[in-house]
Amino acid sequence: MSTLQQIRQDVSHAWDRMVDGWGQLYRRAAGALTRFTPEAHKGDADEAARQAMTSRSSGWGLLAAEVFDDDDRVVVRLEAPGLDNGDFDLQVVDDYLVVRGEKRVSSERTEGRYHVRECAFGRFERAIALPDEVDTGKATAEYKKGVLRVELPKTHTSRRTIRVNVS
Repeated sequence: MSTLQQIRQDVSHAWDRMVDGWGQLYRRAAGALTRFTPEAHKGDADEAARQAMTSRSSGWGLLAAEVFDDDDRVVVRLEAPGLDNGDFDLQVVDDYLVVRGEKRVSSERTEGRYHVRECAFGRFERAIALPDEVDTGKATAEYKKGVLRVELPKTHTSRRTIRVNVS
């Protein structure tokens, strides 16, 4: 095998491993990725800022979440900084906690001769799998310091154990 053929083969193997690695990373993180979609408001002074953000951003963000499961409840913690209590819509649909909201963050500051304006706008939705059946009527939610904490008591439906004879 010539040197050029060996280089081509090595590059091909390296590329295949990189593609496999990205595929594994995507499968592991796909549940945490959240799509932010810009919300258009006619006559809004910040519309130009929204358009600028959308054009330079892919619109994806990461809302990191943790799910804790014990005998009596399921607790979900979701990092969502820069929001207010009223910005969230929480629902349990099938075996998922669906968190929806809208992010509207804008800040301005002057540093020397520079005027800096940063903003992030967009609606988001994240579906978090629940490990057990929950009683939605007794669910509570609290939002402090950028972290949403949802506590969902488990339903106490009895599960039967069935013995099956194998013949």
